[in-house]
Amino acid sequence: MTRRPVTRRPVTRHPRKAATAAVLLAMTALLALAMMVAISIGAVNVPLGDVWRIVLGRLLGGQAAAGDLALDQIVWNFRTPRVVLAALVGTGLAVSGVVLQAVVANPLADPYVLGVSSGASLGAVLAFTLAGGALGGLGVSSAAFLGAVAAMALVFLLGRRAGRLAPTRLVLAGVAVGYVLLAATSYLQLRATPAELRAVMFWTLGSVAGARWDQLPVVATVVLTTTAALALLAGRLNALLAGDESATALGVDVHRLRAVLLVLASLLTGTVIAVAGGIGFVGLMIPHLVRLAFGADHRRLLPLAAVTGALYMVLVDLLSRTLTRPNELPLGILTALFGAPFFLWLLRRNTTLD
Repeated sequence: MTRRPVTRRPVTRHPRKAATAAVLLAMTALLALAMMVAISIGAVNVPLGDVWRIVLGRLLGGQAAAGDLALDQIVWNFRTPRVVLAALVGTGLAVSGVVLQAVVANPLADPYVLGVSSGASLGAVLAFTLAGGALGGLGVSSAAFLGAVAAMALVFLLGRRAGRLAPTRLVLAGVAVGYVLLAATSYLQLRATPAELRAVMFWTLGSVAGARWDQLPVVATVVLTTTAALALLAGRLNALLAGDESATALGVDVHRLRAVLLVLASLLTGTVIAVAGGIGFVGLMIPHLVRLAFGADHRRLLPLAAVTGALYMVLVDLLSRTLTRPNELPLGILTALFGAPFFLWLLRRNTTLD
């Protein structure tokens, strides 16, 4: 009896993984191009070639030439940190939205459903109105971050039942805490001077106009580290989508996982709100757009949402400072203009809410 020769199938990469990697690479390249274009456009337009030369030279440790000092100041000190911060804010809000929609099992959830934005706004308004931009030695960003953390902790406590986190209670607690903090913020605004009120309103609607290089290391560290940690939990997020019983059967401690995800998402949201103010709808819209295009697998959803959110915020910030030049629109106005119709469309499309 003769044996047939054993043939081994060639090891090939999974086509879906290859397609996801290709899309992610293309989106990253598009983000880099959009950032360069955003840096080049402004009150003074700078050719893309000069932008690339200045940015690359600075990254490689070079110094500006004697004739390029003004151009270098515009590109490197003013526009580049602003564009980088916009990308980081978009990444943070989009990733937070992906996680919170899984945590609270609500497709219409976003980072603001837990009252984090209201807490950050109250902290910032306290710093503006009671201490002229400083509260107990803290700046506006630090006060906003502490307000976000305090709001998250309060919602976390109210959302627990019998020592466990309940998704529905989390949403209801977030809405209630958000309204209470919003009322306190409105009261403080009534006591503000016209100059303070203008600064408060612009901050609460969102802006990256005041971006500085010394802000970026902390924001970048939190956003990138937290996003990487959440990517490692992508498999458990997939299990969470199957329901608590199925996830428990797969060996996932559902209640502990929800607590960890909630803390990470709140840290991410609080950090970006502290430096950019209140920017809504990004955490709602971007995850759904990516999910509709590439599916609900968090191993694809998280990295693609991160890059898409960054690209979206870079383009929105570019529009905010070019639509009504030389005036500038707060980012929250444009994100609401784009996000509210999408929210209504999503509401009509999602039959499970009935």
